[in-house]
Amino acid sequence: MYAGLIRAIACAGMAFVATAGFAQDSSNRVAAHTDWSVFEATEPKQCWSVSSPKETVNTRDGRVVAARRGDILLFVSFIPGSGVKGQVSFTGGYPFRDGSTVTLDIGDNKFELFTDGEMAWSASDQDDAKIITALKRGADAVLTGTSSRGTKTEDTFSLFGFTAAVEEAEKRCGE
Repeated sequence: MYAGLIRAIACAGMAFVATAGFAQDSSNRVAAHTDWSVFEATEPKQCWSVSSPKETVNTRDGRVVAARRGDILLFVSFIPGSGVKGQVSFTGGYPFRDGSTVTLDIGDNKFELFTDGEMAWSASDQDDAKIITALKRGADAVLTGTSSRGTKTEDTFSLFGFTAAVEEAEKRCGE
């Protein structure tokens, strides 16, 4: 539990920087690989590959509904000073239901991400490595979550350019 809390706190700080950088200031974007971009920042040094969904479906009680959401982004981050090497995270653009998880489907692979506020992460570095391997082999990734208001969301991300983007982010922020 304690390790998970530390992971969540570290991710939250990084994700805030990454989301703000992606959504508001593209001056630190250093590369684009098809559907994925690579960003690099200093103070602290960090790099991340990121993409937004190609398709989003919001449902409530089995019916498609309109939902107001902020940035919806899938990240893989590298923060050398914090020992973060390929951390997978997702922001759904809304607060997730307390105690809920996000399901990540990549082909025949299924993963659970734990949630806190508007962010979701894998449980461990080992899970991150498994997810990244699946993302490199897949064509798309589908993340399914539930908002604090009970809306079910399904976001589909293209994985075209993922491998090049994540490898570039890792190269730029390798230790």
